[in-house]
Amino acid sequence: MAEQLSPDEKFHLITRNLQEVLGEDKLKQVLQERELKVYWGTATTGKPHVAYFVPMSKIADFLKAGCEVTILFADLHAFLDNMKAPWELLELRVQYYEQVIKAMLESIGVPLDKLKFVKGTDFQLSREYTLDVYRLSSMVTEHDAKKAGAEVVKQVEHPLLSGLLYPGLQALDEEYLKVDAQFGGVDQRKIFTLAEKYLPSLGYAKRSHLMNPMVPGLTGAKMSSSEEESKIDLLDKKEDVKKKLKKAFCEPGNIQNNGVLSFVKHVLFPLCGDFCIKRDAKWGGDRVYTVFEEVEKDFAEEVVHPGDLKASVEVALNKLLDPIRRKFESPELRKLTNSAYPDPSKTKTGKGAKAGGGGGAGGEDDELVPSRLDIRVGKIVSVEKHPDADSLYLEKIDVGEAEPRTVVSGLVAYLSQEDLQDRAVLLLCNLKPQKMRGIESQAMLLCASVDGEPRRVEPLDPPEGSSPGERVFVEGYEAGKPDDKLNPKKKVWEKLQIDLKVSQECVAQWRDKQLMTKLGHITCKTLKGGNIS
Repeated sequence: MAEQLSPDEKFHLITRNLQEVLGEDKLKQVLQERELKVYWGTATTGKPHVAYFVPMSKIADFLKAGCEVTILFADLHAFLDNMKAPWELLELRVQYYEQVIKAMLESIGVPLDKLKFVKGTDFQLSREYTLDVYRLSSMVTEHDAKKAGAEVVKQVEHPLLSGLLYPGLQALDEEYLKVDAQFGGVDQRKIFTLAEKYLPSLGYAKRSHLMNPMVPGLTGAKMSSSEEESKIDLLDKKEDVKKKLKKAFCEPGNIQNNGVLSFVKHVLFPLCGDFCIKRDAKWGGDRVYTVFEEVEKDFAEEVVHPGDLKASVEVALNKLLDPIRRKFESPELRKLTNSAYPDPSKTKTGKGAKAGGGGGAGGEDDELVPSRLDIRVGKIVSVEKHPDADSLYLEKIDVGEAEPRTVVSGLVAYLSQEDLQDRAVLLLCNLKPQKMRGIESQAMLLCASVDGEPRRVEPLDPPEGSSPGERVFVEGYEAGKPDDKLNPKKKVWEKLQIDLKVSQECVAQWRDKQLMTKLGHITCKTLKGGNIS
C-alpha cells in the first residue's frame, strides 16, 4: 500500500489523530526523499493497559505509510524513574513487554516483520553513549532537566539524581537509534523540546516529534499503570472489565474527561473504523456510528445513555483483548507474568485494622507478607557494655529520626565495640519495645548466624552509600506499607523470620527473593546459608 501513496498522503496518514507535531517541514522533506524512520519507546515499568492501544494504532498508521518503525523497550529508563522497576526485574519486564505488545499488535492485524524491537541497555551502556551522557550533563541545567521530566518522571518529595538523567537519555536515544522522528504522548513534550534544544549542541541533528493525545483513565484523570482503578489491564478477565467499566466516570451528557468516551475516540474508531451502540429495541435498538463526532453529539444530548455506552465499549474491548488473553494462557507466559510482576503486598484489613491496610495491629486475616516489617538502614553512633549484663551491648543507632534509638543486643561474644562503632546496620523498627535487664530496647539489630562450635554471627550489611532511615524491602513487595507496630500475639515477625536466609552468594533473602534498598542488595560478609534474626 505504501508504494502507492504520495508523500502528502503518507504525511496525512502519519499525522492523523495526533495532538501536535514538531518539525512538520522536516518530516515532509524526508518523505520527498525516502521512507521515514520513527521510534516509539516505552519504559518497562507497570503492566501495559488498554490505553497502549492508542500508540499501537498509530504504529499501524506508520507502517501503512511505509515508515521504518523501531520499538524501544526502555529498561534503563524504568530503573532511573524512581526505581519503578527493580534492577533484578528489568530483564523479565522487558520479556513481558515484548510478548504483550506483540500480542496487541497481532490482535489489531499489524505485521510484526515490519518492526524492529530494541532493548535500551543493549546500547545505552556502551562507552560512546556513556560519554555522550556526560557531555550532555555538562550542558543541561538542573532546571531544564527537572522541567523536562516533570510530567513523565515520578515526582517525589526527595527526588533522586536518576530522574534528572532520564530526559537526557531519551534525547540521546534519537541519535543512537538513527531515526528521523520520535513518537510519544503529549506528556513527553518537554522532553522532546529538550532534545531539540540540546542535540545540536552535541553535533547531532534535530529530530521531528509526533505527539498523541493523553487518554483519560476510567476515573477521569490520566490512565496510569500505578492507579489500579484508572485502567483496564490487557489480561483482565471479562468480569473485571465489566466491573471497572461499571465504576468508570461517565456522567450523562458530560463529554469532558470522560474516559469511556475517549477510549471510543482514540482506540476503537482508529482501529475499527466504526462503533456500534448496543441497546434494547425500546430505546431505539442498535446503532452503528461511522464518525466519532456523532457519538459524542448524541451522548452530549443524552440520546446515548452511559449504561449503553459502557456496555458497547465492553463488547468491543473484549474482542481486542480475547486474542491477548488466549496467548497468555500458555504456562510459559503465565510463569513470565508472575515472575515479572510478583503479587504486590496488599495487607488485608481485618477487624481493628486501619483503613487502607498496613497500619495498626491488623486483623485475623492479615496476609503474612514481608512488607509488614519496618526494616531500615541504621548507623551505630555509640556502643557500650550494658551496665547490668556482661553479654549485652547498649547501642545508640541513627535510623533517620530526630533522635537515635536505644538498642540492646547480645553481640558481646561475637563482635568488639570497635567493630560496631559507626557501622551501617539493619534494624527491625516496628517490634514492640522490650526491656532487657532494665533498659528498653527500641528495635532489633538484624544479623546472620551459623550454629556450630563456635557459633558465628555477623550483622547484615546495607549497600555502600546507604543513609540512615532508608527503607529495606523484599523484591516484589516494595509497594507495601509496614505495620505501625507488629502485634506480638500474632507472631508476625516469628512467622516471617523462618523464611529469612542468606544465599550461597551471601545475599539476604526471604523465600529466595532478595532483600534490597534502592541502592542494591543486603548482604553479609561470610556466612553463606546462614539464618537471619
